[in-house]
Amino acid sequence: MPDDDKEAAEPANDAKATAVDAAPTLVATVFQADLDSVTAELESSRKQASDLETLVAEQKALVADLQDQLLRKAADFDNYRKRMLKEKEEARLFANTGLLEDLVDVLDNFERAIRSSEAARDYDGFHSGIVMIEDQFASMLERKYNLKKMDSAGKPFAPELHEAIAMEPAAEGQDIVVVEEYQKGYQLHDRVLRTAKVKVGPAAKEEKKGE
Repeated sequence: MPDDDKEAAEPANDAKATAVDAAPTLVATVFQADLDSVTAELESSRKQASDLETLVAEQKALVADLQDQLLRKAADFDNYRKRMLKEKEEARLFANTGLLEDLVDVLDNFERAIRSSEAARDYDGFHSGIVMIEDQFASMLERKYNLKKMDSAGKPFAPELHEAIAMEPAAEGQDIVVVEEYQKGYQLHDRVLRTAKVKVGPAAKEEKKGE
C-alpha cells in the first residue's frame, strides 16, 4: 500500500476505534435511562397501589361505621315501637281513670244511702237520698264532662234527637211532638251521645183566649 493511502486510512481506523470504545458507554447510558424510567414507573405504581389500599381501608371503615349506625338506629326504632305500643296499651287501659274516680264517689253515696235505709227503714228518706245522688251525679257529669240530659217532652219530634217507639194517631197536617219520654237522651258537648226513646203524637191545641 502506498504511503499516502496508509496516511489516509489511519484517521478512519482511529475513528472506528473510538466508536468501538464508546459503544459500551452509550449502551450503558441508554440502559440506565431505561432502567431509571422503569424504576420511576414502578415507584408510581407502588404509590398508586398504596393510595388504593388506603382508600379501600377508609371505605371499609366507613361501611363498618354505617352498618353500626344502621344497627343502632334499628335498635332505637324497635325500642321506640315497643314503648309506643306499651304507652298505647296503658292509655287504653287507663283512659277512663278520671271518670271512674268520679263514679266511685257516686258508688260511695249509694252505699251510704243503702246503709242508712237499712238502719232506719225509712222509705221517704231513702227515696230522697237516691234523688239527691242522681242530681249530684248528673251535675258532676255536666260540669266535668259536658254531658247534658236532653229535655224532650213537649218538644217537636226530631229524628236526630229522638227515637219514636210509640205513636198516637194524628190527623194529616198536625204537628208531631214528643208526648212522653221513656228514656232520656244525652248530648256530649254538641254531639248526640244517645237519642231519647219517646212516644210521639199530635201537639195539643192551644185554647183560645176568652173561652
